[in-house]
Amino acid sequence: MELRHLRYFAAVGEEQHYGRAARRLGVAQPALSRQIQDLEEEVGFTLFDRLPRGVKLSVAGKLFLEDTRRILQSVDEATTRAARVARGESGTLRVGFAENASWHGVVPDSFRRFRRQQPNAELQLQPSPSLEQLEAIRSGRLDAGFLNFMPKADRELDQLGVAVHHVELAVPKRHPLSKLKKLRLRDLANAAFIWFPRRAGPTLYDRLMHECYRGGLKSPRIVQEGLNEATILSLVSTGLGVGWVLESARWRCPAAVAILSVVDLNLPVRLALAWRRDNASPLLARFINEVQRLPEVRAANKGRKP
Repeated sequence: MELRHLRYFAAVGEEQHYGRAARRLGVAQPALSRQIQDLEEEVGFTLFDRLPRGVKLSVAGKLFLEDTRRILQSVDEATTRAARVARGESGTLRVGFAENASWHGVVPDSFRRFRRQQPNAELQLQPSPSLEQLEAIRSGRLDAGFLNFMPKADRELDQLGVAVHHVELAVPKRHPLSKLKKLRLRDLANAAFIWFPRRAGPTLYDRLMHECYRGGLKSPRIVQEGLNEATILSLVSTGLGVGWVLESARWRCPAAVAILSVVDLNLPVRLALAWRRDNASPLLARFINEVQRLPEVRAANKGRKP
């Protein structure tokens, strides 16, 4: 039994006439009659009572028509759902993001834009550190992720640079360092630091230590470790010390904390959207396209070769 048998049967059952059903279906009447006969032979019972003019559903045929309509409706709905997924209009998209990039700019803008443009799609968001995102993208647990410290070249992953943030210093508002007009690295020699552990970001940790040494802060006095930026900001707000954060921390900075630029520290951190090269999800392709259209992303990639 094939779907066309059910569609032919439904048309004849609703029209109660072979000629009208044939015209409705756009098939020849003899061919339609043969299809109904084949269906009756396959199910093993009569679906129609033949009349001098037209046909009438048998008792079994009436019940079979009800079930046939449900089957055809389910098939049509399944086809519609699958077509939406194929066009990137629905489905599920799993996106990770670095928490410190989610307060302002490309990351929240891209999520808002996606929900507005794709109301029938499910967007599953997962805040996690950049290294965990890389592992999840490689393994297929995430479709894409906004992460820092993305390698410039990767055989498995593709990427789109979306923003550049600089490292700055979070200090308690009443701290003596906040009074300096031009803050330099050497001015931090006696400061108590809340520093992130190397395992949380080996690349940034090493670059930052190198820049500090070059600028005269050869041996930072670390009094406490903070696993992430939120913890560092919280501990700085208690007056425990000062800590390094990204400039985007200004958008979620506690009232008791000031974010200061260090004039001789030039440490840009690139934020990128990364995904597997072999991920053929139409929904992912739409998301990437929407991110590329954001003004901040166009500005960040202006002049770069595709």
